[in-house]
Amino acid sequence: MTELNEYECEMLDVLLEAFGVPDSLTRTQVLSIFDGDETSAFTMVQILLREGLVAEVGQHGPYELPDKLVLKPKGEKLLRDGGFVRLYRSEQAKPVEVGGTLTKLQQQNMRLQNEKLSNQAEISRLKGIIDRQRLLLYISWALIVVAFLIGWWLGHKR
Repeated sequence: MTELNEYECEMLDVLLEAFGVPDSLTRTQVLSIFDGDETSAFTMVQILLREGLVAEVGQHGPYELPDKLVLKPKGEKLLRDGGFVRLYRSEQAKPVEVGGTLTKLQQQNMRLQNEKLSNQAEISRLKGIIDRQRLLLYISWALIVVAFLIGWWLGHKR
């Protein structure tokens, strides 16, 4: 928890609060919360999944986000208890342990896990761009070959 900043805690609370009466959110609803920023949405969803607050339903398909997320009772309880922001503020109020090596290692581990998730999302996004560029290249080569064949055919027809 200590690896998150206050803004991230607020965003996690907003995401948890967005679960309505059916206690579920679709991929589209999650993306709308994050203004279409799939990388940020993916990172926040992964944190909720890691903490066991939500469950995935449906296939990922070509996207990083699942089709649907379902709020678990643990997530409801956290929200009733004040959410991530309350946890963040209570941790900030605790006195810092001098020489807390284990705590520092845990914080660094969580920060690195979040960075890894973010990097994985970025890698997936870049792979998608590469695939689209490769497809455009193949189409370009196919058009060149077709133009060459048409030119050859017209040249031999005369």
